[in-house]
Amino acid sequence: MDAAVPRVSKTPLLDQVDTPADLRQLSEQELPQLAAELRAELIDAVSQTGGHLGAGLGVVELTVALHYLFDTPNDRLIWDVSHQSYPHKILTGRRSRIRTLRQPGGLSGFTKRTESDYDPFGAAHSSTSISAGLGMAVARELSGGTNNVVCVIGDGAMSAGMAYEAMNNAGARNERLIVILNDNDMSIAPPTGALSSYLARITSSDSYFYVRDIAKQLAKRLPKSWERRAARVEEYTRSLWQGGAWFEELGLHYVGPIDGHDLNQLLPVLKNVRDAGEGPILVHVVTQKGKGYAPAEASADKYHGVAKFNVVTGVQAKPAASAPSYTRVFADSLIAEAKKDEKIVAITAAMPDGTGLDVFGREFPDRTFDVGIAEQHAVTFAAGLATEGMKPFAAIYSTFLQRGYDQVVHDVALQSLPVRFAIDRAGFVGADGATHAGTFDLAYLGCLPNFVIMAAADEAELKHMVATAASIDDRPSAFRYPRGEGTGVAMPEVGIPLEIGKGRILREGTTIALLSFGTRLQETLKAADQLAALGLSATVADARFMKPLDTELIRQLAENHDVLVTIEEGSVGGFGSHVLHYLAENGLLDRGLKVRSKVMPDVFVDQDKPEVMYQRAGLSAQGIVETVRDALQMNKAKAVRGRA
Repeated sequence: MDAAVPRVSKTPLLDQVDTPADLRQLSEQELPQLAAELRAELIDAVSQTGGHLGAGLGVVELTVALHYLFDTPNDRLIWDVSHQSYPHKILTGRRSRIRTLRQPGGLSGFTKRTESDYDPFGAAHSSTSISAGLGMAVARELSGGTNNVVCVIGDGAMSAGMAYEAMNNAGARNERLIVILNDNDMSIAPPTGALSSYLARITSSDSYFYVRDIAKQLAKRLPKSWERRAARVEEYTRSLWQGGAWFEELGLHYVGPIDGHDLNQLLPVLKNVRDAGEGPILVHVVTQKGKGYAPAEASADKYHGVAKFNVVTGVQAKPAASAPSYTRVFADSLIAEAKKDEKIVAITAAMPDGTGLDVFGREFPDRTFDVGIAEQHAVTFAAGLATEGMKPFAAIYSTFLQRGYDQVVHDVALQSLPVRFAIDRAGFVGADGATHAGTFDLAYLGCLPNFVIMAAADEAELKHMVATAASIDDRPSAFRYPRGEGTGVAMPEVGIPLEIGKGRILREGTTIALLSFGTRLQETLKAADQLAALGLSATVADARFMKPLDTELIRQLAENHDVLVTIEEGSVGGFGSHVLHYLAENGLLDRGLKVRSKVMPDVFVDQDKPEVMYQRAGLSAQGIVETVRDALQMNKAKAVRGRA
């Protein structure tokens, strides 16, 4: 028998790298091969787990160069949003776990401080890196440190005001800070071949800094008119050749653009920047989303976030839908309303696909507005539209609407402007974990006066709520719905506006009242069936509205049942809290009514399958039944004590 043929590794260099310290033992000539192996490992891993692919493929060479030249984790490396951080995770001791990405108990899909010392800042919302990095740089100066702080931010994230605020502050403070602008879409100033590469090297060198400083000192000694002329000449020259004057005006020295896939450009420029003196520097790196994987290069949008896929064909393994998604129902319902009312317009903050407004935009391109990653602006922009008689629908994920909360309060609610908030991704979202869960919107909107707040129990109700929001023209409104498929209920032909502040009873009972708000209604009905099997009669009601509350319905449930349980897909402080407040203020607890609120747990919940997350949170049928039984057991215990 022939001797067994030894297995030849397809990633011989990557196999030698467990941490960046190992990476730094390689020669510069070996880095292109390492990058190729890293890209292949990334594609194979994400094909098995799903996740963000295109952005990570685009920063493979940049990731290698940064960890090769900088002393991470002592040098702080911050990935903005961090959906491009998978190559970083592979190089920083987490390769053995990379196929647990976004899985229960596995690696997070984003950077996470508790996961690794190489993740100095957790991120999943965009445009935070420069602010965080500046804070780290100031802390370094106050403590006498010498380490570098590097922030990698995409051109899309530059559309958020927070990034501008941070750069303005960084320029004014003049702390030593390195910002890498990863330009993979907008292409602020595309590279121009050898000349661009040469200019990037020159303007990042010690010689350039030295000459520039001499010129500035000389200009200060000249008459004011000459000083201004010198500044204008420098600004004009840099604008002509590089397009970086805007960053220079903010106080950041601009270097670039350079090809982010060419290590021969990246390494010398980043080395020069690393070894430069004081002050903030912005390096403009141009990359391509999906680089090195043909399907992702051809369709960057579809391969930004992917399901499991076949590496050879690129075909994603998406199961056939048994019902339309809530997002699609919202989009179709809004289109139907917009056909009847030309004043309806739609706003998204860089999430047209995720919110379904890409569908609306194809039907009404002139009435669809993508404002970029700028939720604050999106909200006030919608408010401005509302002042002029338009009917704006701002479609924003629950977790992202948090970023525009001051504007919701001050620019919309305070002025009672009829902006309609379509809040997608309500409740648990599965693999994206705590950072993207729609946990807090009921609590942070519920405290605002004169706000109409609805939650759809199913896709048919969502269609009616879109129509309801379209009909509200005297105050702001919001309706929330989860990620994923609907329940498969029959859909109405048209959406019919609901009576504001009125819920509905779906099943009559005697002892137990189950009051659901949102898509836990199906589990609530199952709980009623299970209670019936135990000999307990339950009324099931769908609240529909959190503001205004259906106080008549709540009073009826409180006066005619022994136990009242509220069920919602939100944090404490939401629907259940409003119900309890009403009951307490109106003396409806005095007769011994037992009230329990089923909410999402008061912790940040890591990724898992949504159904598992709801079960663990006690928001499944079983959890509702257990809550009822516990409440009744307390009643029995009290009765026993009374007889004693």
